Amino acid sequence: MTKTGPVVIGFLLAVIVQAFFAQYEFIGLLIVGFIVGYIAHDGAIGGMWNAAVAGALGTIISAILFVLLATFGGALLGLFGGFVGFTISGISSLFIVLEDLIYYAIVMGITGAFGGLISSKR
Repeated sequence: MTKTGPVVIGFLLAVIVQAFFAQYEFIGLLIVGFIVGYIAHDGAIGGMWNAAVAGALGTIISAILFVLLATFGGALLGLFGGFVGFTISGISSLFIVLEDLIYYAIVMGITGAFGGLISSKR
């Protein structure tokens, strides 16, 4: 049911939206979800599923990249302090990451269903 191509394209686009277009995140996620659903060609349910998976993967990859940049972004001497910050930020931001995971999956899933519905009507 999950197609690898649309999901990979969708999570790359979701990471780009979150990294570079944070002001327009909602609109960007709507567009990316629609694109993923349209590329999937699986109808409304398949488009919704593929877009939701792409949104979830985009959230996970963005969170990992942010934590790695926050941990190793400083000087070499700050590396050990970075590990403490990594542990504290990992524990405290777990709920924020889960909230973003659900948010991305829902927003992209809704428009992915519309994209899948339109692409299956050919």
